Amino acid sequence: MKNNKHANPPREVIVVEGRDDTKRLIEAFGKTVQTIETNGSAIDQATLDQIKAAHEKLGVIVFTDPDFQGERIRRIIEQAIPSVKHAYIKPEEANAGKRGKSLGVEHATRESIIKALEAVMTPNTVEPVFIHKAELMRLKLIGHPEAKVRREYISNHYHLGHINGKQLQKKLAMYQITLEELTNQLKAGEQNGNI
Repeated sequence: MKNNKHANPPREVIVVEGRDDTKRLIEAFGKTVQTIETNGSAIDQATLDQIKAAHEKLGVIVFTDPDFQGERIRRIIEQAIPSVKHAYIKPEEANAGKRGKSLGVEHATRESIIKALEAVMTPNTVEPVFIHKAELMRLKLIGHPEAKVRREYISNHYHLGHINGKQLQKKLAMYQITLEELTNQLKAGEQNGNI
C-alpha cells in the first residue's frame, strides 16, 4: 500500500539537477515543495542568478546526485553563494539498481529523500578551524588501511556526502566539526562495532 501522506516540505528552495528529481521531491513533500533545476552540470548565469535570488529570499538547499557531476554543481553554486546549505544522499540510496545506470536523486526512496533533507548541513561562514593532518592520521582517517571505512562512517554520521582523504579536512572545517567531536564519534563507532 502506498503512503500518500506527504512530509512537511523544507522552507528553502531545493536545487536539483533535473525534472525527475523535482518529481521525486513532489512525491515526498507534495506540490508545495519549491525547486530550481540546473538541467545538468553546465549551470548558466541565468540559473545561478535565480539560485542567488532564491537564497536571498528563502534560502537554498543544494541536493544533487552523489556523483562527479553532482559534486561539480555543488562547487559552482558554493563559489557563487558560500553560505548555501547542502543535503546529501548516499550513493547506495541513489542507485538505479540497473547495471550501467547512473546514480541519482530520482532513484532514491521517499524515506531516503526526507532523511537527507532533515540532515541539512550549513557551511561555516566564519574563519574555519582546520583539524591538523597529523590528527587525522592519528585517528586513522588518512594514510591508514582502514581510512576509507572510517571516513565513510564519519561521512554517514555527519551527512557530508562522499569524501576522500583530501576533502576530509576541508569538509570538517566547513561544518565546524571539532577534533573532540570527531574523536568521540569514532570511539562510539568502534564501541558499537560500526567501524
